Amino acid sequence: MTSYSGSFPPGPEPPGRSGTPAIATRNPHDVDGTPGGPAPTSIPGRRWHHGVMVSLSGFPRSKRPHRIPPEPGQESVWDYPRPPRVEARSERILVRLGGHVIADTVDSVRVLETSHPPVYYLPFDAFAPGVLVPVDGATFCEYKGMAGYFDVAAGGLVASRAGWTYPEPSRGFEALRIRVALYPGRMDSCEVDGEQVTPQDGNFYGGWITRNIVGPFKGAPDTAGW
Repeated sequence: MTSYSGSFPPGPEPPGRSGTPAIATRNPHDVDGTPGGPAPTSIPGRRWHHGVMVSLSGFPRSKRPHRIPPEPGQESVWDYPRPPRVEARSERILVRLGGHVIADTVDSVRVLETSHPPVYYLPFDAFAPGVLVPVDGATFCEYKGMAGYFDVAAGGLVASRAGWTYPEPSRGFEALRIRVALYPGRMDSCEVDGEQVTPQDGNFYGGWITRNIVGPFKGAPDTAGW
């Protein structure tokens, strides 16, 4: 495994855009807002949503759902904080794409936020060489800062904009600077200590659901206001 080094944007063209064509492209989608999205700004009474700043009153009204009581050894996403918290983890994380193991690490961090299943961030040096291909575009998170994106390529597949990182994260999120998060639904599989992850609903958030995490979870239709 080797570490990624590069800049955002632009990056080299991923397979399927130039040179030898890829066999397939998985889930091409402009995730997490508009490429080259708005500059980071804070305005009272407003927040960022899908790359657009909107009035808080513009969010769909939705009643806070009934919390599923966690059993011993489980965590409820409704006990997670907002603003979110970063937590170091030591479970073995395995990620596969195109029939290949593309990342293997016991050095991850989770970002925990109210109503969301955890998002795992893996160190650059956990990834096989050539897997992470920087692409144009950036989006802004009100908590973590400006994100840059990667296509994730392996075994003739390209998962478009399926990884992201925070090159200059906001205070409190410095651990994300050298790490990458992945949309689990864009991969063949993501595992936490041998358990295959269930992706968070929707195509915007990138949470990893395991048996020890209970909801209900934000991401499904009519949950934007949670």
